[in-house]
Amino acid sequence: MEMLTIDDIKGNGWLIFETVMGSRAYGLDTPTSDTDIRGVYVLPKALFYSLDYVPQVSNETNDIVYYELRRFIELLSKNNPNIMEMLNVPDHCVLLKHALMGNVKAEMFLSRLCEKTFANYAFTQIKKAYGLEKKFVNPVEKGRKSVLDFCFVRTGKKSMNLSDFLAITGYSQEQLGLSAIPHMRDCYNLYYSANLNCSGVTRTEDANDVCQSNIPKNADPIGLLYFNKDGYSVYCKRYKEYWEWVENRNEERYNTSVAHGKNYDSKNMMHVFRLLLMAREIAIERKVNVHRKDRDFLLSIKQGKYEYDELVEKAEALKNELPSLYESSSLPDEPDLVQVNKLLIEMRSSYYKL
Repeated sequence: MEMLTIDDIKGNGWLIFETVMGSRAYGLDTPTSDTDIRGVYVLPKALFYSLDYVPQVSNETNDIVYYELRRFIELLSKNNPNIMEMLNVPDHCVLLKHALMGNVKAEMFLSRLCEKTFANYAFTQIKKAYGLEKKFVNPVEKGRKSVLDFCFVRTGKKSMNLSDFLAITGYSQEQLGLSAIPHMRDCYNLYYSANLNCSGVTRTEDANDVCQSNIPKNADPIGLLYFNKDGYSVYCKRYKEYWEWVENRNEERYNTSVAHGKNYDSKNMMHVFRLLLMAREIAIERKVNVHRKDRDFLLSIKQGKYEYDELVEKAEALKNELPSLYESSSLPDEPDLVQVNKLLIEMRSSYYKL
């Protein structure tokens, strides 16, 4: 079959649950917030039993994501934070709810697994925030450096980068030749002569390595060239990552971070604390509080009112508190998978009889 789409699921009436998620469900939305939609669908028998089973479908921007019933229940049984939240959104966020979804009770799935799933997800957000901090502090120039920028020449007792060497001598890189020096990694004897028919340091401007020439055995080198190949490799990776980030970044989030001047993704850090506080509440209250009563505190993080290191320290303290809370909690170690599997079978059987 052709790729299954959001429109296919809605148009065929396979959708059994749909809700608004994200900042609007958390009560953390602002006038410019996106609207995230999540849902659950049931494939017809022919697709469910065939090789064409599709566990998850999203639109191009991932603002809308639907999960097939089996995938939804599977993620619930693993206490996936995003999926656990779907069962606990405020009533005003629910756009569609089939009667069958009334059988899916949050208490059937809540377990001590939430300690790890919520906390681990939170700390991936810290890493994302830190990654953005590095990009803020260390931007990469648009003009891409070449292999030649990572080459250094030693003549006599002096060493200099290749560009300075070429400027002093008046040579062009195409007039130079290289031959490898045994047992000296990325080091080459450097030659210049109109009669040597040298191949140059690189053959093309976009080359990713230096090239060697066929140098006569009796030719004398004019110096030694070192190519910092490892440095060039690290630079290429960083350049690619940085400019892909620039191309794909969320401009609203980026501009927010620029405005508060703290050099980290404050929205990511806000979600760190939302997740950790939710994990704490699950252990104590045995429920997932999606709509946040701590809106002012969380939005103050998003507005950049704290230093990055201060937030990391607070997050570590919250995370370290969780083990004792979960150990003393009355929550089960994990959901009862026999009961969960029975629920899944009953729901699908009932749906196919309708």
